Amino acid sequence: MKSIFLSLAVLFVCNLGITEESEPGDRLAAALKRFPESDTNQDGTLTREEAVAFFRARREGAEKSKGRQREGIEPTHADVSYGEHEKQAFDLWLVPDATEPTPFVVFIHGGGFRSGDKTALPPTVVKKYLEAGISFVAMNYRLSDVGPYPIMMEDAARGLQTVRSRAAEWNLDPEKVACYGGSAGAGISLWLGFHEDLADPESDDPVSRQSTRIVAAGTMNGQSTYDLNDFREWFGLPELVSGPALPIFYDVGDEADWESDRVKKLMIDASPINHLTKDDVPAYMFYSRPNSEVTLETSSSVWVHHVKLGLKLQEKMTELGLECLVTAPDVIPENDPYGSLEDFLIAKLKE
Repeated sequence: MKSIFLSLAVLFVCNLGITEESEPGDRLAAALKRFPESDTNQDGTLTREEAVAFFRARREGAEKSKGRQREGIEPTHADVSYGEHEKQAFDLWLVPDATEPTPFVVFIHGGGFRSGDKTALPPTVVKKYLEAGISFVAMNYRLSDVGPYPIMMEDAARGLQTVRSRAAEWNLDPEKVACYGGSAGAGISLWLGFHEDLADPESDDPVSRQSTRIVAAGTMNGQSTYDLNDFREWFGLPELVSGPALPIFYDVGDEADWESDRVKKLMIDASPINHLTKDDVPAYMFYSRPNSEVTLETSSSVWVHHVKLGLKLQEKMTELGLECLVTAPDVIPENDPYGSLEDFLIAKLKE
């Protein structure tokens, strides 16, 4: 255990700016504050084992990122800014030697709106889209430590508008755009897919005049709602308590805030399912866990990524005559002509 604490001390000193003389508990608390995603079971306490696993994965991720560069698939344009904050940036991979404007897909990372980065994707995914003749965008956005909803969704919309505004420069087809992501990035993708167009045709800003509409949305362990009342109703648990991501997402200070008009309105507006209309885009939703029972003892990290969130959206989309495929280990679509999320998005962008 001594070697573990020594390793943690080095990591915490480098990453958190605290001294090696700090108590182990202080280091863990500081790590949790800086990296909330390190709390794997989302119980609000960071254990030594969770911290070690998190920083090991972080180190391995950095090594993989260097590996991606060695493999020669660096972005054509890296860290393109679409705002003043450092998180308002995207990477762009263009289809090499394209003779005509190409469709493009936008990847939006997950992380509970509290963490994550646009580099969190395997290089094979980028390669698959490029080989299909589809350019690729990986986008960052401001997180909840900067401010509550709707800045995350508005950032993604602004980033999309920025790419569209430079479509001619980058040989992109501004009419052929799809979005996808995991968890929070999935929710943002659905929100963009269902929300009314945020374009302002009368704006003096050429970026603001661009459309935010897309042709398809894809999700990995994504949420169709961010309304605590929906979670309670859908799982049949009126006393279900929010996990750690939602309070900061809505700037909730105490339990009474959940009943305030402000938070209720935000929860309704933030939930993609509430923006759904019959003229919206198709969706493909992948879940890695089976359709298991949820109880009050179930970790929020499980129920917030539950396949039921996809099945509830599928019900409403089917009623509206919209295509929605949901897949999980024990949820197999009767007819899936695509076979995977990537192939679904490629097909929609090629239509």
